[in-house]
Amino acid sequence: MKPSRTRNQEKQMKTIHSFVMSAVGLAALCASPAFAQQATFQVGALTPVTGAGAPYGAGMSKAIEIAVAEINAAGGAKGAKLVVSSEDSQTAPQAAVLGAKKLLSVSNVKALIGVWSSGESLAVMPLTNEANVLLMHASGAPALSGPPVNDKKLGFRFQATNGRFGRAFAEIAKREGYTKPATMAFNNASGLGNTEGFATAWKAAGKEVVASVVYEPNRPSYRSELQSVLRAKPDVIVTGSYLADTTIILREWYQSGVNTKWIIPGWAANADLIKALGPEVTEGIISVETVSNEAAPSYKHYAEAAGKAGINVQGNAYAAMAYDQAIILGLAVQAAGPTASGTELAKKVHEIGTAGGTQVYTFAEGKKKLEAGERVSYIGASSALNFDEFNDVTPDFAAWKIEKGQLVRKYIVKL
Repeated sequence: MKPSRTRNQEKQMKTIHSFVMSAVGLAALCASPAFAQQATFQVGALTPVTGAGAPYGAGMSKAIEIAVAEINAAGGAKGAKLVVSSEDSQTAPQAAVLGAKKLLSVSNVKALIGVWSSGESLAVMPLTNEANVLLMHASGAPALSGPPVNDKKLGFRFQATNGRFGRAFAEIAKREGYTKPATMAFNNASGLGNTEGFATAWKAAGKEVVASVVYEPNRPSYRSELQSVLRAKPDVIVTGSYLADTTIILREWYQSGVNTKWIIPGWAANADLIKALGPEVTEGIISVETVSNEAAPSYKHYAEAAGKAGINVQGNAYAAMAYDQAIILGLAVQAAGPTASGTELAKKVHEIGTAGGTQVYTFAEGKKKLEAGERVSYIGASSALNFDEFNDVTPDFAAWKIEKGQLVRKYIVKL
């Protein structure tokens, strides 16, 4: 006679039955179209979390996260969810190359975004070209525009070229009434690009640059180079430099007691410089930086989300550039499909980033228009974009003056 089950045995059987039925139900749900595994599009974020670009890198990373969250919340790009893998470029070409290699070979990314300095972009672009992968950056070096570096046109610049920075410096020097400018430049593509761009624009107006000095980086003192510039008795010194060397140069200049003025790129003349040197040394310095597309609906949309995420919206123009990079990449994937080649995606990025289509200001808006078969033009939060033949943009510039330890925006310069 088969023995009858005890009460505990019956309870165990009911538990097992319930577990099995739940598992079967979950498996059935996962197999349904609504829960099918979503296609993904891998994106590499190579941002300067440490090093000279550190004041901007964290904000750039957050801005990329905001943009990707918006794309995925809208159902992804052509059905694909964007997935971001991140590496710290350390604002150093060697580290950027290592990070890029990891993202390309391990994460299999199809686009690198968020690259900041010229040295990093110049070092990484041969790798992305070889892999037929997009590179979106905020670097200024003129060499990044055309052949041989960007001969495949897979590179897109969201910052002004150093040459355009130089033209803005010249406009500001003219407006401020200076007549005897000199230049000091860090010996790299960015530093030289800034000061050479200034000299070209200044001399084109029939004026003279009284001295030009190029210095090597990572030195404890720049006193001899500074003395060489000051001997020409300039009324203003235009620089192409980073924060670390600018801090040393200005401290030594102040100690010299020589009266002159300074025009400095915004990535070097910022809140960290004021904090390092104090209001007395930095008083009157003109800081020049590109300004975001503040009148555009896309900027308002971005700024609201960025502010909630803790990004210094007005003080970190690079975060808006990183945001735009992710949004326009998402729109290109929507237009070309997640399996499109780098060349096909680049053509779509260029098309969507130039005038001629229906203007859109968010990914969701652009996706809807693309699905309706329209051509769209994304008007960015960082600038109107409108890529030229080299995939470069021309944003507006702001002239800030340091007054009593505060950066005060004075006026906008349009080229």
